[in-house]
Amino acid sequence: MSNTDDMAVAEPKGLRSHAGKVLAIAVAAVALVTLHQMISGIDPSDIQRQAFTLSPHAILAAILATSASFVALGLYDVIASRSVAPGRVTWQIAALSGMAGYAFSNLLGFHLLTGGAIRFRTYSRSGLDAGEIGQIVLLTWLAIWLAFAVMVAMALIFDPAGIPLMDLIHPAADRLLGVAILLGLIFAIVRARAHASTINLFGWTIPLPQRNMILLQLLVGTFDIVASAATLYVLLPADVSVGPALFLTVYATALVVGAISHVPGGIGVFEATVIAGLGLAGRADVLAALVVYRLIYYGLPFIVAAILLAAFESRYFVSRLPTRLSAPLRSLKTVMPLITSAIVFMSGIVLLLSGATPGIPARLDALEDVLPLSLVESSHFLGSLLGLALLIVAYGLRRRLFHAWAISMSLLVMGALASMAKGIDWEEAMVLGATALFLFLCRDAFYRRAPLDVSRVSWRWLGLIGLVVAATTWLGYFSYRDVEYSNQLFWQFEWSGDATRILRATIGLAIGVFVLAMYRLIHQPGGGKVRAKTEVHADIADIVAQSPDTQANIALLGDKEFLLSPSEKTFIMYGRAGNSLVSLGDPIGNPAEANELVWRFREVADKQAKRAVFYGVQPENLPLYLDMGYSLLKLGEVARVNLQTFNLEGQKNQEFRYADRRVTREEIVFEIIPAVQVPSVMAELRDVSDTWLKEKNGSEKGFSLGHFDPDYLARFDCAVMKQHGRIVAFANIWRGGGVELSVDLMRYKSGVSKVLMDALFVRLFLYGKEQGYTWFNLGAAPLSGIPDHSLASRWSRLARLAFRYGDEFYNFGGLRAFKQKFSPVWTPHYLACPGGFNIPQVLLDVNFLVSGGLGRLIGANSNKAPGQKSEAA
Repeated sequence: MSNTDDMAVAEPKGLRSHAGKVLAIAVAAVALVTLHQMISGIDPSDIQRQAFTLSPHAILAAILATSASFVALGLYDVIASRSVAPGRVTWQIAALSGMAGYAFSNLLGFHLLTGGAIRFRTYSRSGLDAGEIGQIVLLTWLAIWLAFAVMVAMALIFDPAGIPLMDLIHPAADRLLGVAILLGLIFAIVRARAHASTINLFGWTIPLPQRNMILLQLLVGTFDIVASAATLYVLLPADVSVGPALFLTVYATALVVGAISHVPGGIGVFEATVIAGLGLAGRADVLAALVVYRLIYYGLPFIVAAILLAAFESRYFVSRLPTRLSAPLRSLKTVMPLITSAIVFMSGIVLLLSGATPGIPARLDALEDVLPLSLVESSHFLGSLLGLALLIVAYGLRRRLFHAWAISMSLLVMGALASMAKGIDWEEAMVLGATALFLFLCRDAFYRRAPLDVSRVSWRWLGLIGLVVAATTWLGYFSYRDVEYSNQLFWQFEWSGDATRILRATIGLAIGVFVLAMYRLIHQPGGGKVRAKTEVHADIADIVAQSPDTQANIALLGDKEFLLSPSEKTFIMYGRAGNSLVSLGDPIGNPAEANELVWRFREVADKQAKRAVFYGVQPENLPLYLDMGYSLLKLGEVARVNLQTFNLEGQKNQEFRYADRRVTREEIVFEIIPAVQVPSVMAELRDVSDTWLKEKNGSEKGFSLGHFDPDYLARFDCAVMKQHGRIVAFANIWRGGGVELSVDLMRYKSGVSKVLMDALFVRLFLYGKEQGYTWFNLGAAPLSGIPDHSLASRWSRLARLAFRYGDEFYNFGGLRAFKQKFSPVWTPHYLACPGGFNIPQVLLDVNFLVSGGLGRLIGANSNKAPGQKSEAA
């Protein structure tokens, strides 16, 4: 019974989140140490013998109780979905979501990742949004706590002496407390309305179902607790005399403590709480009952759910399945990568557990006449390493990688062979074979052809692997705690040498985890290699020439890849960094093809197991990215000057007239050099560029900004300022389909004139107006126009802080002020990307593409002149 599994609907942030992690680790550590002390005198063979002597009637009763409990778990979701989204979710989908979600979260833990992911997939396919799904989870959590409160209240009223710690209080006070709890529940039910409503609690809006729904959830919750507790109760030895109040209370407490610990399935923590609460330490028969209970209540539903989903993958099975059942199963199909990852991970644990426990002597004796000892020894060692490898590649299965699927299939087959060779362990060989069959049936789910890179394993996953290896190491120590350690044990090879085999396997696993951690530390995900310069295809150049957006010209830089529409009239330009494919802006070309091309780009990224990111998108296209479920971050504002209204007349333009006249007096002339003549002055341009970079302590950029490249500059006309015939400033001109004019690379020599850049822009504006252009694009002012409000998003508050106090690293304010004096029209632009924890990594990836890393961004821009066109992530 894992209704407490989804209790952490929203984790607190900051110090409270760290406190929760510390509490979880402390609870798990105390419980495991307590369990070790309680069973330290028990022989593992006694546990096995007691488990096999359990009555078949008791096992059948436990299976029936488990079935009843899972029916109740399915009803939780049925009732909750009827309250939150009446008529929008069929009862089949809701029931299957609840039962499948709990089947996986019970065994694997990580309740939001497993059970939550299944619910999100199934309910989202029924049209529910994240808020509604969260409300369903919250209502199922509320139901179990209502039932738990009733159980405690009844126990306090009828059997206060049977409640741990409560027997220290006067029985009358215990009963009074129980009555108060019941009266409080009755009052809440009476106050509930005949229709659904909400209450506000600590800033949360909590949906309240109808009064009859609350009563129904309470009834189902009580039935669930009783049924799941009965699964363990019928397995306990007959001589264990425990009152119902004590047993139900200890059982429920063990579930809560197991959930708090965040240990997968609460394994160890649940057992320690039950044994301590019931006072049954040191009994092999009680521990055997707990092991069988875990196999029946946790393992059996997991296997049934996995088999059902694997069978659904078979087209033969689907064609014969009633429509009312195939629909909910089809909803669950989308979580197959998560499910297969969990099953492969559990298969790895099976191999590790087998490697940490003694072999069966009779089977080893049979092998002695067939196989050489060296093969048995190496098979045992290899089996443990294969188990570790399965734990690692399971992460790749979550990412739907084909290479992870292929490697997993090979590891499972090799593991099954090793299991037979090391001790005729046909049971685990069957488990591994069944997993391989399940994986084979699900092969279509692994379509991503990106290579498997273990440096992509998250630190949490690595921590989970370390926890599993530590647990199997403890199991090996527990199994051979009476064997005296010596250095010679490592080099002893004999048929009866289980302890030496386990010792060698343990050392091999420790080395493997250490090497994996070091590799993960050295090969940090993120960044990547800068794309080599490539020749831009003529079709791309033609589309750019017709585009009214001057930013399209950056496609000619030669450092990007392109995704073309089927008509080859529209393209997306993008770069690779870390785990992201970053599109620069919206699609360029035919607007009618933009929607389909954006989705195609996301599909391309998905097949490569990467994120699709859209950097610098315009406001008119935001609905498209919102439809994709993306988060939007405002990057700043783009300044555009209306050339039709620009002139040098009037008081407000006095500064521009002064700059224009002063450069004339300083014998500085403005000139447009056609693209065909640019190569003839390339040496002068390079001299100006090198001088500018040296003076500004800067470095070249890329992706969204041009850099000094002769081939790139030779594609454009170049605006220059000359003094005494020498070029002292230049800017390559971007043209946007006769509508918009802009510049990209602007470099100048300092000390020539204080108004050099102002004059250059004034002359460019006048030139553009003369040529019939409507707009001049001054480029972006990073972090400009970010909302300044206490209720703004975290990103907005952080961006405002950077804009206000970050001038030491980047001239945010000066850049905006320089552009503002031209009275431009400001248009916001955005970053569209997957939300949540993806955002920080996306920002790092974009920064790598533009600046090559945070260090280069800061170093290159700390002294940036206001006149330099710039964009920043």
